[in-house]
Amino acid sequence: MIAGAAGVLAWRGDLRALEARPGRLFVRPEPRRQAGLYLEGLLSAAKRKNGWQLAEQIGDARPWRTQRVLSHALWDEDAARDLCREYVLEHLGAPDGVLVVDETGFLKKGEHSAGVARQYSGTAGRIENAQIGVFLAYASSKGHALIDRELYLPKREWCEDAGKRAEAAIPEEVAFATKPALASRMIGRALDACLPCAWVLGDEIYGSDRRLRMDLERREQPFVLAIRSNEKLWAVLGERLGQHAASRLAAALPARAWRRLSAGAGSKGERLYDWARLRLTRLQQPPWDHWLLVRRSRKDPKDLAYYVVFGPARTTLAALARVAGRRWAIEECFKTAKQEVGLADYEIRSWHGWHRHVTLAMLALALLAGMQAKLNAAAPRKGGQLSLDPWSASALAKSAISSAASSAPPA
Repeated sequence: MIAGAAGVLAWRGDLRALEARPGRLFVRPEPRRQAGLYLEGLLSAAKRKNGWQLAEQIGDARPWRTQRVLSHALWDEDAARDLCREYVLEHLGAPDGVLVVDETGFLKKGEHSAGVARQYSGTAGRIENAQIGVFLAYASSKGHALIDRELYLPKREWCEDAGKRAEAAIPEEVAFATKPALASRMIGRALDACLPCAWVLGDEIYGSDRRLRMDLERREQPFVLAIRSNEKLWAVLGERLGQHAASRLAAALPARAWRRLSAGAGSKGERLYDWARLRLTRLQQPPWDHWLLVRRSRKDPKDLAYYVVFGPARTTLAALARVAGRRWAIEECFKTAKQEVGLADYEIRSWHGWHRHVTLAMLALALLAGMQAKLNAAAPRKGGQLSLDPWSASALAKSAISSAASSAPPA
């Protein structure tokens, strides 16, 4: 494992190289420098990454310079998003890579930030005053990071309110889109960029959207998408072909159909569940096939999860169980991004401001993921498992930034 002063210097070099990428998007040197400082602030040891604390961290008396980078300076946050995806591909790209779509909530007290409304937030587990961001993560055997983002705009509260749209500087061309439609855009951008992607994963919000599933099938892109128990699927039940609820199809599975399999390693060892699958009746052509995949808790046989699968016909049940279990990666991304790089610590209201802050936080997270991949490659293994804690990259990044700050000449 790389450690000590040499390691800090190496990671500081990685940081400078990352800062140079979005730096190419700025015409003037002042906002370019400020964006780099903002990125360093997000990676710093500051407890919260709001405007005033970031200003203090990077040596500004007030946060207006940073706020201007997020709100008024001319730069393309979507081009920065693409740079983030390229960076992740360089460091984490692998044939076993998967795309995972999910949403996270950002709780807000006011009502003027773009997209904020009383709506269900999975982060809070209830209806709250919140913004909802839909995100796309890339995960491989090398690590995982966020590569795309879209802010969800509630139709009545925002898309149809011209006054609120103008106040938050929402572009005229931005129209209402469902969360699955936003997910489809992001997945399309990633696949068009030729990321190596073995499967696409998502929860019930996305899996129960048939248009999204059909878009992926047209691309011949394998997926394992969770669905609701009442989702109607074409299958044979009791020798009768028809549309049947996923829960009814699962209830009719014989005992011999179930196998105890791992959904992958967790913090306490292998995550074991009972799994079964049933072939769905679709107009698929070789080498593709469709299944209903069912996961059953070992402790509570009534606790079931359902998935629609499109993939190579030779895919085994054990392989599908492991693929379904990889959806956890995006939850780890959200946790790390919020705790380590200030994903949720912004104080901005505009449409562009949200996308810019979130994109810079994604770049910071990508740097940590790339660093972690290098550390993992160099770390000793015990019993085939990494002997490295997941916060090593973050701790090293903070050391690098603290070292850079202490050695920098006075402004």
